[in-house]
Amino acid sequence: MDGKQRREEILKRLREGKGPVSGEKLAGELGVSRQVIVQDIALLRAADHKILSTSRGYLGGDGPEAVRVFHTNHTEWEIEEEMNCIVDFGGTVADVFVKHRSYGELRAPINVSTRVQVKEFVEKIRTENSGPLMTVTSGDHYHTVKAASEKILDEIGAELLKRGFLQP
Repeated sequence: MDGKQRREEILKRLREGKGPVSGEKLAGELGVSRQVIVQDIALLRAADHKILSTSRGYLGGDGPEAVRVFHTNHTEWEIEEEMNCIVDFGGTVADVFVKHRSYGELRAPINVSTRVQVKEFVEKIRTENSGPLMTVTSGDHYHTVKAASEKILDEIGAELLKRGFLQP
């Protein structure tokens, strides 16, 4: 199988998969190294295929992106846990916004989709002389979350609810 055929097979497996597919599993099934899979994924993304990397594997393919707003509330010290919950299931935290009584809706882009990006975001908040937007509404805030499917968004919602972050 040449590189083009292998990339087509990767897309097929991602589209038909019921969840994240690890690079290691793809490599084993396709008879190549994990590094070759990483390079193939990069080439597929460069060709505008929507593929998300999660801690449990790759998700996506070409399907339409699903978007949902989650209303959450937690302490400043739980930001990393909340955002890791979202990215671990394959979501991208597109933004954060609050509904302030005097100022109306205040929104800031985030665009975080990996644990490394979450850690960098949280460190930036903690080391710069500014607090997270949620502090102006006593922890009450919203996130626009993008994912490869509604099923992934449902799983994210269930996990946020389980951890006590999701608000009605």
